Amino acid sequence: MGRPPASAGECALMNDIIIAILRSGTPLVYVTLAGVLAQRSGVWHLGLEGVMIIGACATILGIVATGSFALAMLIACLACVVASALLWFVIERLKASPIIAGLGLTGLGIGGTALAIQSIFGSQAAVTAPFGVPRLGSAFGPYGILSVFVLAMPFVVLALWVLLRRTRFGLQLAAAGEHPFAARSVGVNPSTMRLIALLGGGLLCAVGGAELSAGSLQIFAQNMTAGRGFMAFAAVVFGAGHPIGSVLAALFFSVVGAVGIRAQLVFGDAAPHDLLLALPYLATVFGVWLSGQLRGGAKAAADFAELRDY
Repeated sequence: MGRPPASAGECALMNDIIIAILRSGTPLVYVTLAGVLAQRSGVWHLGLEGVMIIGACATILGIVATGSFALAMLIACLACVVASALLWFVIERLKASPIIAGLGLTGLGIGGTALAIQSIFGSQAAVTAPFGVPRLGSAFGPYGILSVFVLAMPFVVLALWVLLRRTRFGLQLAAAGEHPFAARSVGVNPSTMRLIALLGGGLLCAVGGAELSAGSLQIFAQNMTAGRGFMAFAAVVFGAGHPIGSVLAALFFSVVGAVGIRAQLVFGDAAPHDLLLALPYLATVFGVWLSGQLRGGAKAAADFAELRDY
């Protein structure tokens, strides 16, 4: 006999789980795509956390100040683009280590947003916006509570895959990252390609930060990214810099996080609360370790030195 049809309760539970995965995974996917762009240009972007929190903060502050979501997104995009341009300047013009510069940008983003909130509102309390990212609406049934950025996510992933894998620009970007001397010999400026990649990544981080702060909560709190930028970086490593592979890795981390949240509701005090909260980060560490094992460990890491020409 076949399996009986799912009950309304089972369908509702499945919808809740999918919504939780999409809510937590969408910001991570956008920031992961920013990391993929940077990686293809030869920059291992450890500043994703900082750019993401700048986008999250700028979105909420923009909504509060202007009352317009479009203007708020414009402000967030400009802020993230400026931060990305700063990273490019430090790496390309000042010849700083991309790893150190990225970590510095993360510190600047976390500390700078905290200072901005303190300076504007006179306290370190969370800032609440009157509205957030537009919702999908009742036409999408139970998924109507999700934001329009969730619906746009698969199209953005597909567009970036086509851009990187099926266009002349994608080939030039890969050449600038993998073989900068060869790219320069055919008239491609690796420094310019890295600037374009970082600026494009800044726009993606702005969308990811906006989805995080205004997608479902309409609130900004200090350090609310909580390591998601580093998880996105780990997804890039786990996915070997491939757009689809990296996005799948990011969604895997989101699934683990959703499972942890569901486990808290099911098991309650039977399972350590801190352990369940740590599941996404444990999955991140495992993903990076597994990626290293599959690609030859230390030998593969040493090969990355050929990606840079400074």
